[in-house]
Amino acid sequence: MLKEFTAFLKQYGVIGLAIAVIIGGKLNDLVTAVVGGLLMPVVGRVTPTGNWRDATYSLGGVNFEYGKVIGAGIDFIIVAFIVFWIAKKILREETVAKK
Repeated sequence: MLKEFTAFLKQYGVIGLAIAVIIGGKLNDLVTAVVGGLLMPVVGRVTPTGNWRDATYSLGGVNFEYGKVIGAGIDFIIVAFIVFWIAKKILREETVAKK
């Protein structure tokens, strides 16, 4: 039974997938820290009040927190670009190594 389970893990690449998820999670933590700790303070510095993530709009007693939405959008774009850039570098090296 244990041999069958081990064969299953190897056949379907479960171990590789688990490793990729762990590394991907840590890469996400790193990129999020870079965005939040290095890039967003610069963005906050160039805005008039500096606390643009707390910006709200009230309409009929309802507060729309559009600053959080814009901040999450900017975070996503930066994180996606950095992940794209890293993946492009790794895949290019992989292609060059195969030649």
